[in-house]
Amino acid sequence: MAHLMVQGTTSDAGKSTVVAALCRWLYRQGVRVAPFKPQNMALNSAVTADGGEIGRSTALQALACGLEPHSDMNPLLLKPQSDTGAQVIVRGQVFGNLSAGDYHSYKREARAAVLAAWEALRARFDVVIVEGAGSPAEINLRANDLANMGFAEAADLPVWLVADIDRGGVFAQLVGTLELLTPPERARIQGVLVNRFRGDAAILQPGLDWFSARSGVPVHGVLPYLQGLLLDAEDSISLQGRQAAESVFRVAVPALPRISNHTDFDPLRLHPDVDLQLVGPGRPIPPADLVILPGSKSTRSDLDWLRRQGWETALRRHLRYGGQVLGICGGLQMLGTAIHDPNGLEGDAGSTPGLGLLGIETRLVPGKQLRRAGGHLLPEQVPVEGYEIHNGVSSGPGLARPMLRLDGRDDGACSEDGQVQGCYLHGLFEQPEALHALLRRFGWQGGRRVDYRAHRLAELDRLADMLQSRLVPEVLDGLLESALHTAR
Repeated sequence: MAHLMVQGTTSDAGKSTVVAALCRWLYRQGVRVAPFKPQNMALNSAVTADGGEIGRSTALQALACGLEPHSDMNPLLLKPQSDTGAQVIVRGQVFGNLSAGDYHSYKREARAAVLAAWEALRARFDVVIVEGAGSPAEINLRANDLANMGFAEAADLPVWLVADIDRGGVFAQLVGTLELLTPPERARIQGVLVNRFRGDAAILQPGLDWFSARSGVPVHGVLPYLQGLLLDAEDSISLQGRQAAESVFRVAVPALPRISNHTDFDPLRLHPDVDLQLVGPGRPIPPADLVILPGSKSTRSDLDWLRRQGWETALRRHLRYGGQVLGICGGLQMLGTAIHDPNGLEGDAGSTPGLGLLGIETRLVPGKQLRRAGGHLLPEQVPVEGYEIHNGVSSGPGLARPMLRLDGRDDGACSEDGQVQGCYLHGLFEQPEALHALLRRFGWQGGRRVDYRAHRLAELDRLADMLQSRLVPEVLDGLLESALHTAR
């Protein structure tokens, strides 16, 4: 069992976290290990070392393995643009926009790309830990499946099944999933993990014994609910604000329907002096020191939504009272005078007036900009690093006052009074020096610093420690022995 696939009884059962924990534990044992997710649907993405685009959670798993992310690690990425269609990215590059029905038909062709990426990856590593998507029991999606059992069968992989007890009905999840698998699929399930358990494990044991006796599938471990865990989310977004200890600095972010790369705000969520509020539909817009307009996969339609929710009026009032506004990627485009999409790259072709707070306008053009970038903030000269993922090309007099200098070129724009700023760089807050300087720029008076990158590594080690303490020792020993045997 050199390679392993982790599947879940539901979406958000904890597959990504378990894969990250397994990857980190094996890496710490000296194993050459890599993550793989054959198909992902997410608006949180990262730019890879080879200039491609993959899901952000897979990039985090690469970090757990001590690796730079590579497009082979997530050969199919679907970025929803509406309820019925998505941009399809194959081995890091845009293939096109497909409806749900068209993508279902395309999966037969996509299979070759997925298997080619799999073969390329497993040739370079001793162990590859594969993450499923959604649930293998979605029988309507079984035909040409690439995400769960269809891939496990093509790659001949054993499977661990993760169930989330925190949402309730864990034994119904497990038994129901097994009942909906075919006999060959069910035979691949080597064990199950019960995730996010709170309380006395002795109370759960009779249920675990019953399940194993009924199904013949062993329980490999019961994983605890980890309080305060903050790591890159695959796509889910929490609208629960984390009240800062002293509510020193208030940041509000509209939770756009097609918000992308909301992991940009995790360093702010982590900061002890920041009260970050992601504001969903129908919620009152809270008072804030800083409002951030985030990235979007459907910028024009999300701008229309923002207006319907009352944000345009609220932003102008916020600025009149001295507040600050920052736009990132799609948010920068919204702050300009107009957004043009003549080719219908993100929906119906046409133009939408912007908020008119920056002297720029944006045209969406074919050919996505995918690159990592580094440079410094202007005028502070503080180092900054991140990545760009966008189709838009912005122009106008506002660019004469750039926010950043990246790789020898200017990026972004600032209003004359400095209250409104924006840039195309994702990951803007991840470096501690840049986070500190930006908060000071926007009016924060504190002095505490947060190192988000060090935090991510510490959280990955926390996951690995948890796994080592909660999995059946023989199971981990067997996984390690198989890995070391393959390496020999």
